[in-house]
Amino acid sequence: MALTWQVGGAEALYMGITTGRGRLREMERLPTVDARAGAAGTRIDLDGVCRWFGAGDTVVKAVDDVNLHVDEAAFVVVLGPSGSGKTTLLNLIGALDAPTAGTIRLAGRELTTASRAERTLARRHTVSFIFQSFNLFPALTALENVQFGADVAGRPDAADLAMQVLGQVGLAERASHFAHQLSGGEQQRVAIARALATGNPILLADEPTGELDFRTGVQILELLRAQAQAGRTVLVVTHNREISRVGDRVIELSSGHIVADGPPAGGKAKIADLRW
Repeated sequence: MALTWQVGGAEALYMGITTGRGRLREMERLPTVDARAGAAGTRIDLDGVCRWFGAGDTVVKAVDDVNLHVDEAAFVVVLGPSGSGKTTLLNLIGALDAPTAGTIRLAGRELTTASRAERTLARRHTVSFIFQSFNLFPALTALENVQFGADVAGRPDAADLAMQVLGQVGLAERASHFAHQLSGGEQQRVAIARALATGNPILLADEPTGELDFRTGVQILELLRAQAQAGRTVLVVTHNREISRVGDRVIELSSGHIVADGPPAGGKAKIADLRW
């Protein structure tokens, strides 16, 4: 069964009046951390990226002068409180939004001046999202939800691949169940399977444990870390500092700026040692 993916609509959620580059240069900026992890060939490259909404005295600097470079096969935690710019940054990296200023490259592909169609292609073949609210289609089974992701990315044998990936997240026996028949943890694992079925090299997870109990949250973190170990670039956005203890790298945001970047404070912990 071939499934059709509706794309492009999310961009309508991010309406704002952008400010010209000259205006950006004129306005005072706070100091930032230059978060450069590697050299040329990194999968995620942001240079001087800003995303401002509004104009004049009402401008909101959601992301302001961010420099960020992430190597391949990394498990990166983006940490910050509500309103710090985490989700806006994720939307920029995921080609859901375009920057007011600066440059963005994903796997070497320039997205700064990309058209909506070009950003859609980037989402289909480069990045996959895992949302806090799961975003499963209620009229589709677990298997069909996962197949959806494979179809969008143009993967061959999408139905067989979807079943294989469901097995990898421990849900092969739940393939024929609809979303309302699954627990929260099972729904999140279906969402992860859908992201994996695309085969895309970058996984972006927005508060993936936010609506889950502790035990299920730990299982989800284990799944995401395994993807980084398998060669994917995984960015996990969270306000939970405890989760940041298991990252290879922790990038901390405050008021749209990167204010810290490096290994977890106190050293990297095992997922089994987390408590929240």
